[in-house]
Amino acid sequence: MRVLHLPKWYPHRYDDQDGDFVARHVLAVAAHGGPVASAVVFATVARGPLRALLVEEADIGGPVPVWRYYYRARPTGWPPLDKLLKLCLWLLAQQRGLRAAQRHWAGARPSVVHTHVLFRPAVWAWWLRWRHGIPYVLTEHWTAFQPANVGRLGRLKRWLAGGLVRQAAAFTPVSADLGQALAALGGVNAHTTIIPNVVDTTLFCPPDAPRGRHGLLHVAAFNEQAKNLSGLLRTVAQLRREQPSLPGLRLRIAGYGPAEAALHHLANELGLLTDGTVTFLGKLAPAQVAAEMRQATCLVLFSNYENLPCVLIEAQASGLPAVATRVGGVPELLPEPSLGQLVPPGNEAALACALREVLTAPPGRFDAARLRARAVAFYSYPAVGRAFGAVYARILGQ
Repeated sequence: MRVLHLPKWYPHRYDDQDGDFVARHVLAVAAHGGPVASAVVFATVARGPLRALLVEEADIGGPVPVWRYYYRARPTGWPPLDKLLKLCLWLLAQQRGLRAAQRHWAGARPSVVHTHVLFRPAVWAWWLRWRHGIPYVLTEHWTAFQPANVGRLGRLKRWLAGGLVRQAAAFTPVSADLGQALAALGGVNAHTTIIPNVVDTTLFCPPDAPRGRHGLLHVAAFNEQAKNLSGLLRTVAQLRREQPSLPGLRLRIAGYGPAEAALHHLANELGLLTDGTVTFLGKLAPAQVAAEMRQATCLVLFSNYENLPCVLIEAQASGLPAVATRVGGVPELLPEPSLGQLVPPGNEAALACALREVLTAPPGRFDAARLRARAVAFYSYPAVGRAFGAVYARILGQ
């Protein structure tokens, strides 16, 4: 089977972590999806100067060949025209990438087009289905379809989302909650399979000495609207005032993003930096995140909305319990108390209570072995790759 992956987000020259969860899906398919030959075509706006309007980067030396295309952010400097030109450059990149993949496959067309995240990739896949009869699979990750956000999309995009889901040969949202959100827009597909995000269970693993764990860990992009890190900082400050001797009341924060400076300022105003209660770690590589998870007592995610956070899956693979908000697909990751605690979004009092309970929990309160086993069974590369392979095989009647 020849599978052409068309992602909306994918790691690129300007950000090696952008869409890394999509890249893990692609690798899972390539390694464990059965007799599959995968290729990726990805196009995005350049964040720096380009020597031409459209530039190609071909990476065919890895386990999956990838053709990346970058096009200028301001081809003419006139916004109304630039918007149209950028769409044309994106389409040109898709055409060139398709031809490159077909040459790589000795002239053969894809058996299946696998699109990751609406909208453009799925519209292009729909066109290939109509023009060449190639079925497409749609995998969705985007929190834009959550009830808190969907109103911002506009009526046309909501209608289009439902139609593209219905026209897909298979729909594979990463959470049941996201599948229901698309169904509410008319995106009902008889061949819907929940296939979650992937964790590298070799990299993310429990520590050799679990009793050495200490403190709280937060790992996420500094997107304040979604992650509500300010609420977490205020809660930690409150706990420090009320119970200064609470064991393990130290919060290490890994991540980067637009709200970083403002959150540093807030932590300083709350007095959390001077005594080391809070430490900002900046952008960390996956191996560094894994090392932090092997040292922490608990992962904290106080988000206003989420889909299926990869960081919670990574924590489970590390045998690390979590305190997280009851939003999106998060309850699907923490279905029982031995895995962690759920709190209402925005409820800082409930968060403080949950953190207090976790930090003072007796040994054995959270089952590290159960956390690890769950991650291996549902979120590992083999588990996710086999699930996608079964979807492809059904589509192609194999």
